[in-house]
Amino acid sequence: MRLRRRRDPEPTLPRVTLYSRLGCHLCEAAEEVVARVCADLGEQYSVVLVDDDPELQRRFTDEVPVTFVDGRQHDFWRVDETRLRAALG
Repeated sequence: MRLRRRRDPEPTLPRVTLYSRLGCHLCEAAEEVVARVCADLGEQYSVVLVDDDPELQRRFTDEVPVTFVDGRQHDFWRVDETRLRAALG
């Protein structure tokens, strides 16, 4: 899990969750966008590997990477940087 520290004294949950697979080139590209946007906006994100959980693997099958913002599905396959910034803004 990758968390960006905030200046708030109390820990907060990541607003962005990226469901991913190892060796997935789309996942790597998606994480680069998510990391850049979250760093710019001071937000946290986490990465969950779907292959570690049979239920997640079944749920997302070939849709990875899948991005959630505030617990709701936002994108899959590709992350649109402008759209992600707007969702976090």
